[in-house]
Amino acid sequence: MDDARRRVLKDVFGFDDFRPGQDAVMRALLAGRHVLAIMPTGAGKSLCYQVPALVLGGLTIVVSPLVALMQDQVAALRLAGVAADTINSSIDRDANVAAWRRVAAGQTRLLYLAPERLMTERMLEALGRLDVRLIAIDEAHCISQWGPAFRRDYEGLSRLRGIFPDAPIIALTATADETTRNDIEARLFEGGVETLVLGFDRPNIKLGIEPKQDGKRQLLDFVRRHPGSSGIVYCLSRKKTEETAAFLNSNGVTALAYHAGMSKEARDANQNSFMTLSGVVMVATIAFGMGIDKPDVAYVFHTDLPGSLEAYYQEIGRAGRDGRSAEAHMLFGLGDIRMRRMFIEDEDTSVEHKRRSHGRLDTLIGYCETAQCRRQILLGYFGERAQPCGNCDNCLNQVERADGGAEARLILDAIAETGERFGAAHVIDVLRGHETDKIVARGHHGLASFGSGMAHKKDFWLSLIRQLVAGGFLMPDPRGHGGLAITDTGHALSDGDVPFHYRVEVRSRSPRGKAGGGGAPAAGAQGRDAALLGALKALRLRLAKEREVPAFVIFSDRTLIDMAERQPRDLDQFAEVHGVGAAKLREFGEAFLGAIAEYEAGA
Repeated sequence: MDDARRRVLKDVFGFDDFRPGQDAVMRALLAGRHVLAIMPTGAGKSLCYQVPALVLGGLTIVVSPLVALMQDQVAALRLAGVAADTINSSIDRDANVAAWRRVAAGQTRLLYLAPERLMTERMLEALGRLDVRLIAIDEAHCISQWGPAFRRDYEGLSRLRGIFPDAPIIALTATADETTRNDIEARLFEGGVETLVLGFDRPNIKLGIEPKQDGKRQLLDFVRRHPGSSGIVYCLSRKKTEETAAFLNSNGVTALAYHAGMSKEARDANQNSFMTLSGVVMVATIAFGMGIDKPDVAYVFHTDLPGSLEAYYQEIGRAGRDGRSAEAHMLFGLGDIRMRRMFIEDEDTSVEHKRRSHGRLDTLIGYCETAQCRRQILLGYFGERAQPCGNCDNCLNQVERADGGAEARLILDAIAETGERFGAAHVIDVLRGHETDKIVARGHHGLASFGSGMAHKKDFWLSLIRQLVAGGFLMPDPRGHGGLAITDTGHALSDGDVPFHYRVEVRSRSPRGKAGGGGAPAAGAQGRDAALLGALKALRLRLAKEREVPAFVIFSDRTLIDMAERQPRDLDQFAEVHGVGAAKLREFGEAFLGAIAEYEAGA
């Protein structure tokens, strides 16, 4: 199997070796074991099932949440010479019927389906008659975080093990904390799964957060610190996306909008421009990003609070994939918190799911408010220990901090005395001596901690609790009941064995100071010939438009950069370029060799 995997990797996809984690995942699948793969954004998750699919033969079913992502992956596989299809609601009936005929005839190797299409009885019955060898579930965190509310059919995927007992299942995601991982393992696999977790650290990304004051001016100042660089700006709403893009353009910054309300043609055109041109800023909702592999994104800027620390991690992971210095910067305001709370309450889901969503939001707010190293907090959330990074705003700038050990111990005492069963609101009521019905009914007005925190306001205590959660002293919602529990580190703090310092107030720091290595230098600084790279990108765009596919489906930026550096003179040399497989060698080799030769003749 080893030779077969490597042969497919090189001949079909044009890669010489596996990225970290890919080899272990493929070995487990080819041995017939179910796999849950937690891999950071940009780690090459798709190859983890695409290569085994071609080694195993038969049919592989790929479950994906987004139609656009499915179509892009199918287009990319077809250009690599792989028989791939998708059946979805955005395609006309004749095309879907033709795709199914290819699947039924055994011609298709990978079939991409949304969970709603897959989990119909008619589709399951039809697929049950075919030679299904492998099932891949992409963005598997949806099983835990979306299943009960937004995408109910994600929950139903647990039935697949029984329907296809001989097919190994791989679930993949970049954003799963321990609770989400446990949820996926239980719901999808009932515990019978091999879980592989790659490291979450992206040390080249500088992390920064500042209070939202004049949001547009703060954004413009930040973008101007990165002249000529590509970046992504995330906004909460479609309207704000368009307004922000217009604002940047009016101030001399080339910016494009991207959101689900735009036509597919407009989205594709803007996506192609972003992938092809340098110095373009994509202003987008979260609809943009999945499946986009642009290595030279110098920054990701959040104008609004994301939905969770998982979402934040996934979105900032689109910066700095080339390994060069990049920045992730977020504006944080009270209005964002109110809006996110409203979104959670408006969800059509259970009380338990809402409670968990509020808990995730509390953790993100704690991350924003903390005075500790942000990378320590972020990695700690995903179960990794780290030393202070020296590459976040809290490490690089001296924030005003105070010894909060005494106040923290008051919180810990109140939590312990109430049985580690209650959330922040109840604990704060105890501290502030509020005789609510809930407190009186439980006799908590007679506790020693009742009224011990009257010297401070509610917002102070709420901020401290969030920072204690972010710092790992408290654990929210450990049993699904909304309570705060004291961790081992929290007990050590309570005993006076470890210190706790908190951020006194979140102060705005001007982004006009030193960049801290945040901006990526222009391509020319790396010795690449910018003119040749520009010509290759122009050719890629023309070929993409002819085939009506996104530009990155033809070749990734990394492939074009390698091409510009190698400047191959014949097909044998062209075959050695990173990401050039046999099918793309036949399809595009002569065209790109011609562009390189034309450039050299004119140089």
